[in-house]
Amino acid sequence: MNTAIDIDWSDLALGFILLVIPFYILWYYKTGLLKPAVISVIRMTIQLLLIGLYLEYIFILNNMWVNLAWVLIMVIIATVTTVQRSDLYPRLYLIPVFVSLAISLIIVDVYFLGFVIKLDNLFEAIYLIPITGMLLGNCIRTNIIGLSSYYNKLQKEQILYKYALANGATKKEALFPYMRNSLKTSFAPTIATMAVVGLISLPGMMTGQILGGSSPSVAIKYQIMLMITIFVSSIMTVVLTIFISNRFIFDPFHNLRTKIIIDR
Repeated sequence: MNTAIDIDWSDLALGFILLVIPFYILWYYKTGLLKPAVISVIRMTIQLLLIGLYLEYIFILNNMWVNLAWVLIMVIIATVTTVQRSDLYPRLYLIPVFVSLAISLIIVDVYFLGFVIKLDNLFEAIYLIPITGMLLGNCIRTNIIGLSSYYNKLQKEQILYKYALANGATKKEALFPYMRNSLKTSFAPTIATMAVVGLISLPGMMTGQILGGSSPSVAIKYQIMLMITIFVSSIMTVVLTIFISNRFIFDPFHNLRTKIIIDR
């Protein structure tokens, strides 16, 4: 199959004209989102252009330590983004989120790259970096929803939590409803999306592989595994983050030590 048609720089600039439509709508209805939208588009463009140039050199070099360093940078950025967007206190949650992301990625990456794809070199740049990036991107989204739901509800319903403890519930039993609510809130959209993949839309990785020249059958198999690994890594990260952070936010008597989320 042929490779994807390259987009000339002038044609790429032509594509930006489409932005007139959303920009006009945001301006006409005085949403206050026009300036943030323009800034976001500019940032997105610059960041992707720089990353594209950088990744070309990384793929050519294909050095294990350089690849791992780049993955580490991605995990750190994902950690900071998750904590900030979830309105959590960095001193309490940076380490739990980082450790949870790292553990989930190591398990899923090693299993997918080593046992499913059967790479001779698990640190192959063209596989490790894109797949890790897609996993992290989805982990950020589910983490933000799951952690925000868990800690917001727990802080608002401290009396109910203490009431459960006073009536003989263990800490694990008292926290069970909050964990259940967090998982339902963060993963209901993911489960619904998996149920209609291929019927309503073609996912990004599958589309990219087909445009890049892969056969649809190959692209489909990669997309199936990607959906599975995203689901597994995301749910592992949310659960691990909550389990690890719970060790820091409760005193020996199972009471919350302090405020656990930032009031906005």
